[in-house]
Amino acid sequence: MPLYTQIFSSANIITFMIIWRRKCKLSRSSTFYLMAISVADNLVLIFIVVLELSVKYHQQEPFWSYEPWCRLRDIFNYGAYNASTWLVVVFTVERFVAIHTWKMKTKICTLRCAAWTTTAVFFFSHIFAIPYYWSNAAVYANNQTRCIYKPEAPTQFIHALVWLQTLQTYILPFIIILTLNGLTLRLISLSNRVHITADLTSRVNKVMPLLRSRTRKSVVLLVTVSMSFVLLSVTRAITQIILRTTHMYSLDRNDYNLQINIAADTGTMLSLSNAAANMYLYVCTQSKFRQEFFACARQVSF
Repeated sequence: MPLYTQIFSSANIITFMIIWRRKCKLSRSSTFYLMAISVADNLVLIFIVVLELSVKYHQQEPFWSYEPWCRLRDIFNYGAYNASTWLVVVFTVERFVAIHTWKMKTKICTLRCAAWTTTAVFFFSHIFAIPYYWSNAAVYANNQTRCIYKPEAPTQFIHALVWLQTLQTYILPFIIILTLNGLTLRLISLSNRVHITADLTSRVNKVMPLLRSRTRKSVVLLVTVSMSFVLLSVTRAITQIILRTTHMYSLDRNDYNLQINIAADTGTMLSLSNAAANMYLYVCTQSKFRQEFFACARQVSF
């Protein structure tokens, strides 16, 4: 395993252990979602970064160039990536509900609901990746075995898979996350205005600072995790849509004289880096997480 992957994977494991100890003053449901995100991110690093990209770089004919791994590869790859993406989405929804309404919060923002939701996300993420089993095939050409889309597969089937993956991994998550974050920030802005203009009601003056104190950390955590996902994934989303909707779909993706290939690979790198960035985001934004992290570091060092 490459050194940088070991570092990023270890960071996700450390994140999981710190959040699992539940000393970061997060709700039980948020703790469960963040632990699930750490697990999904580690699966992305293992299946895509290590077993696909790194092995491909070091071996001319990786093991997944042959059957049955060629058919199974994308099920695990897209399953892990879909789970990582949609766990961020459901975490955004859960925090949105917790911040906006107390009635639904008691029903949705619970450990039981979080457990069922994360289980469903992992299950359906891999279910939606199963069609890739019939899209790939190991083909021997030019003295080399490669895992590619089946030459005899209908073009409509391949395009449908590509667009379904783009829709469920980029378009829908972007719409949901940007909409909910916008509504959340709008609510915080309105609550601040109410606090400023409600000088005549002492009850409002007492409640609103408490409300802002309770929601500030949730909002910071929510916006940090969800918007970092959007910003790191948007380049890949745009390049993939361009490649799939123009004549560039048939170009040689290994020809780096083409700017679109450089942009597409840069987008892929940024998108995959999201699977390794969350721990560093927690350290930068959550004081309790920093305290637990430094406490664990001192225990290990001594």
